[in-house]
Amino acid sequence: MSRGPNKPLPIKHWSHSSLMSYLRNPLAWYKRYVEEIYDTPSSPSSIVGRAGHIALQHYYGGIDKAGAEALGLQYLQSVPDFEINFGVAKTRKAQKAKRLSMQKEYVQAISFYLDRPPKYKVVGVEVKGTVTVKGLPLPLKAVSDLVVESKVEKGALDIVDHKFVESFTKLGASKALFIVQAIFNYYTVTARYKQPVRRFIVYECKKSRNADGSSQMRKYVIDFSKCGEEFKLFHRLIKDTTADLKRKRVFLPNPSDMFEGENSFDIYRLGLIDEDIPEKDFIDR
Repeated sequence: MSRGPNKPLPIKHWSHSSLMSYLRNPLAWYKRYVEEIYDTPSSPSSIVGRAGHIALQHYYGGIDKAGAEALGLQYLQSVPDFEINFGVAKTRKAQKAKRLSMQKEYVQAISFYLDRPPKYKVVGVEVKGTVTVKGLPLPLKAVSDLVVESKVEKGALDIVDHKFVESFTKLGASKALFIVQAIFNYYTVTARYKQPVRRFIVYECKKSRNADGSSQMRKYVIDFSKCGEEFKLFHRLIKDTTADLKRKRVFLPNPSDMFEGENSFDIYRLGLIDEDIPEKDFIDR
């Protein structure tokens, strides 16, 4: 399965999620991003987060708070049981209780956010893009929650990302954690709007109520004008990861992966994915 210089790669682009998946668990990555098998159930936390994103997408798209909250809840209620990883909740009764707790968690989290939502001059909502970047071996793809007029530079844009979390990210780790995602979005938004992109702003909304009454929201800001070294590191990471993919002979599981470790190890054990990547015309994803 060694790739010669003319053998095509099995993907058409990198996204932040696919890059992180490849680095964390190559076999789970192969299953999802090459074979396009999406049967791994999602955690309750991630589904609540998606519901929150849907609510904010509609809110910043012009719907009132109540309507936006209702649309997020509608999504959450529509997710079938087989798409949820209930963990230790094995019985029907336990799973029903878990779903009710998910709804309660969602309503509480979105209420925290919409109580005093950040205000922007919105340019775009759920902005999708794929761009070819000079010097990189594959295009980059990203979805930006919001693109807004920058409050710190006239004529420039900021990108806003929302995360619904169990606990806030430690301040010292925030830049390293968010910078790769930020640069994916920087390139796609720059290409889409042909304007300077100044900042990547992350709002974390903590889903559980703080006992001390402190804010449920925390803001992290990445200023692209100060990220020269980070851009160099990003380019190196994309090039090195693509080179590794070209050399890849077999995709191995990562059993310690807290999200997909067990599933990927089962795939490896049962040989559910062929040793050779099939030769086919891979569609753009």
